[in-house]
Amino acid sequence: MTDTIVAAVRADLAERSARGIAKYGVTLDRTDLSRADWLRHAYEEALDLALYLRRALRDAERAEVTGIEFRGG
Repeated sequence: MTDTIVAAVRADLAERSARGIAKYGVTLDRTDLSRADWLRHAYEEALDLALYLRRALRDAERAEVTGIEFRGG
């Protein structure tokens, strides 16, 4: 049995890794960043996630109020 969600996440991770290597020329195995650097990167990504989630919630709430089907974008 295959979990299609897990398979999709694996594919997303592999694709994101390939894009990162192409863009930055390094992998997450790099050793030039400190623990604080890694934490700062993670924190900034979490802030971006919060912004994207808030935007999506706003769109969903507006769609609910207006009765328009929410499709994202």
